[in-house]
Amino acid sequence: MEPIPYFDAHCDTVYRCDRTGEHLFQNSGQVDLHRGRRFFKYGQFFALFHDAREAPPEGMLAVCHRLHDRFLKEMADNSDAILQCRTTRDVQMAVKAGKAAAVLSIEGADLLDCDPGRVAMAGAWGVRFCNPTWNRANVLCGTNCENTDRGLSAQGRDFIRAMEHCGICADMSHLSEKGFWDVFDMAEKPIVASHSNAKTLCDHRRNLTDEQFKAIRDSGGVVGWNFYTPFVGLSGDVEALAEHAEHFLSLGGEKTLCIGGDLDGSDGEWCGLRGLEDISLLYKALAKRHYGKELLYDIFWGNLERLLG
Repeated sequence: MEPIPYFDAHCDTVYRCDRTGEHLFQNSGQVDLHRGRRFFKYGQFFALFHDAREAPPEGMLAVCHRLHDRFLKEMADNSDAILQCRTTRDVQMAVKAGKAAAVLSIEGADLLDCDPGRVAMAGAWGVRFCNPTWNRANVLCGTNCENTDRGLSAQGRDFIRAMEHCGICADMSHLSEKGFWDVFDMAEKPIVASHSNAKTLCDHRRNLTDEQFKAIRDSGGVVGWNFYTPFVGLSGDVEALAEHAEHFLSLGGEKTLCIGGDLDGSDGEWCGLRGLEDISLLYKALAKRHYGKELLYDIFWGNLERLLG
């Protein structure tokens, strides 16, 4: 089989390393640089994440700074193997240098105190995706778990405007459906769902309706294909996971679908995938469906790289 590229729009590895004391080069989780070497080129969005209900006394912004410092330390400690990137050109430079490409995201605006005035700091850090919410509803919006009928507040709209001004894509994974359409209606730039599957195939609150997928497609954004079994369906194997890709492709998603594995995001099941070491099984499952090399390249690399601009 030909060499596989791999560019993933979402993992929680920074959070996991911060929690366990393990490191990015090699660890017992699902994502590390040692295993990333098996790809002929490797890119990864690293999310800064913390549950707002477990906020320490010093507050969520302090946690955000700590997680960012941890990310920077991992970049420095592994500078021979990975490079932080913000743009397509940066990613291409990292690949040319034989390094993995790292891109920052923030999962949950609570880490920025939901303050539109803090967004410029995230932009200066190189953050390219930000979820206005995680599972917990906040002052910006409801989620697909809490306050599900609540859309963007006025502060939420200000936050989205600040993100777009800083070149940060609004990440719709976790947002309430009302919030999704509020963002779509006001967004002037591409929107994304970094780690969500097809609701038509698995009626989970975290998944996207066909109309939502088409809206992201029409905005020029991407949808990251999630490996977490509860978002895939009952059979929970690689073939079931491939069905979600096939469904999104049937909606005209050839330039929209990317990888959003959500690895290191839970201790649950992952459709038989242990981690990066098993991505070839997923690639083979799609190749077996007679997808051409160009389409496979776009799904596993090109669509996400292109979005960075």
